[in-house]
Amino acid sequence: METKRSSFTGKIGFVLAAAGSAVGLGNIWRFPYLAAKYGGGIFLLVYIVLAISFGFALMCAEIALGRKTGKSAIGAFSDLNKKYSFIGILASVVPAIILPYYSVIGGWVTKYLVAFVSGNSAASAADGYFDGFIAKTGEPLGWFLLFMGATAVIVFFGVEKGIEKVSKIMMPILVVLTLFVAVYSMFIPGAVEGVIFYLKPDFSKFSATTVLAAMGQLFYSMSLAMGIMITYGSYMKKDVSLESSVRQIELFDTGIAFLAGLMVIPAVFAFSGGDESALGKGPGLMFVTLPKVFESMKGGVIIGALFFLLVLFAALTSSISLMETVVSIVRDKFGWKRGTACIAVFVFCLALGIPSSLGFGVLGGISVMGMTILDMFDFLSNSVLMPIVALLTCIFIGYVIKPKAVIDEIELTGTFKSRKMFTAFIKYVAPVCIVLILVSSVLDAFGIMKI
Repeated sequence: METKRSSFTGKIGFVLAAAGSAVGLGNIWRFPYLAAKYGGGIFLLVYIVLAISFGFALMCAEIALGRKTGKSAIGAFSDLNKKYSFIGILASVVPAIILPYYSVIGGWVTKYLVAFVSGNSAASAADGYFDGFIAKTGEPLGWFLLFMGATAVIVFFGVEKGIEKVSKIMMPILVVLTLFVAVYSMFIPGAVEGVIFYLKPDFSKFSATTVLAAMGQLFYSMSLAMGIMITYGSYMKKDVSLESSVRQIELFDTGIAFLAGLMVIPAVFAFSGGDESALGKGPGLMFVTLPKVFESMKGGVIIGALFFLLVLFAALTSSISLMETVVSIVRDKFGWKRGTACIAVFVFCLALGIPSSLGFGVLGGISVMGMTILDMFDFLSNSVLMPIVALLTCIFIGYVIKPKAVIDEIELTGTFKSRKMFTAFIKYVAPVCIVLILVSSVLDAFGIMKI
């Protein structure tokens, strides 16, 4: 058992690891879909404004809580006020629910990368290929186990030798690949219409639902309200500037989301003749529409392979942060060695991940509120628990320990330039916004109000 808590070697290691957590599937398959649905350029503008205000305040708060206490979510809230330790427990449930089904999807990404690399891209673009694949029993489980195993091995090696080292390799490669594919996509014949739609704000398309959708995506994209940033904050050294680190994480996350839109929207516009609805939601966009787009373009096999490679890197960096968060919580709670905790979390993920995978095949008859097992876990974690955890965190900081407790931690390395904005958002703006996100997400899930 380690006598001293692990830590990142410095600012670069912390920023790349935290950015790796934030940059995931939500950036690459959810952001382009939402941008297309809610007016392209105007959605992009609203998202950027929210990221540098709403997202900044929440991320600063979570990282500061972790660094101040040197503990993961449960221990952090308990240390600051034992009456509110339940917030840490709720926060800890979120990554435990997300990691198994996220790894199932990570397995699908791995399968498609291998398909493109091995020369089977044409088959993957055929109608019914994706549905046929996920309906199988053995093959999707095999890819899930491979992805989950890779995640577990990296986490097993620890913060510095595992997470930080891998992040320093994968994040720069991911950025270069994203830039390359985005530039290529912009110059596809017929893509210019998609570029203009994505980059030029049309204020006539602005609405309350645009703001709600952008806020919801912000949670999903920036790894907020999952205990992840609290855990990573607990590994952050006291002499590293927290404020500038958060700005850099935001830059990475928003930059990749922006480039993902440039990768996907112009290419799909060119393929569909400007049909915005062709950007199907979630798995439909990633595993049905885009393989067809790549198959139709010159050099599409290579671009498709590079695309699924960068998606795999994005999925891995996020799954690593999810697993590390759960492992850290288990170690803090039970005092286990890292290896023991990794094995326990891996077994737990198998227990939840296998039903999530089989929910499209042999367990397809099981549904909750009309949702598959995987979709049910996604709804519970993203649409219900995350907004509740974020709301409780804002109340805890704003009215229990008070913003000054967080501001003092941030100011260990200098004046917190955004302290007034931080206080206003944590106490007043963010709670109202989060309640709106929670209500709209639940109403949307039940078909009462479509967001």
